[in-house]
Amino acid sequence: MADQSTSGFTRRGLLAVFTATAVTAAPYYANASGFLRRGGDIRRLSMYSGRTGERFDAVYWIDGNYVPEVLREISFFMRDWRNNEVKAIDTRCLDMMCAAHRLLDASEPYNLLSGYRSPATNRMLRARSRNVAQNSLHLTGKAADLRLRSRSVSQMSRAATALNAGGVGRYSRSDFVHMDCGPVRSWGA
Repeated sequence: MADQSTSGFTRRGLLAVFTATAVTAAPYYANASGFLRRGGDIRRLSMYSGRTGERFDAVYWIDGNYVPEVLREISFFMRDWRNNEVKAIDTRCLDMMCAAHRLLDASEPYNLLSGYRSPATNRMLRARSRNVAQNSLHLTGKAADLRLRSRSVSQMSRAATALNAGGVGRYSRSDFVHMDCGPVRSWGA
């Protein structure tokens, strides 16, 4: 079982969330019960970055334990691609991304648009758009902006929101979903 102090999730807590999700979201998430049957033994993330051309596909959690070498690889993959600064990505964010991907029963990797953002990058993006938060959770390695070609923004955001595990932003015009392990909240259209 995952140590709640390091992951923010317990196996029992995740199973409770997915049980509730299977009941309340059954018309949208017919495979939620399948996730429950196979949930718990491994957690895998598969992503690619159009910015760097890199791909990542690995199991980062096995039988209740995070794999430190893989967590370092994920942090490097999710680095600020503009200046190559790396920050450890919060495992709660990874778990949210993994659970949403499983709930969607998607076979394609996430397209990672933004993971960690350095303060300099965040300032530059804020100067260009009012939609960039000054104290963005990207600055602390607790957020990711993601896209799936095979799923709509609406489908992705419903899956992430059903987890009740953090913040979910819908950016329909830009075709991506923001997921973070901060307070539970949602925004966007």
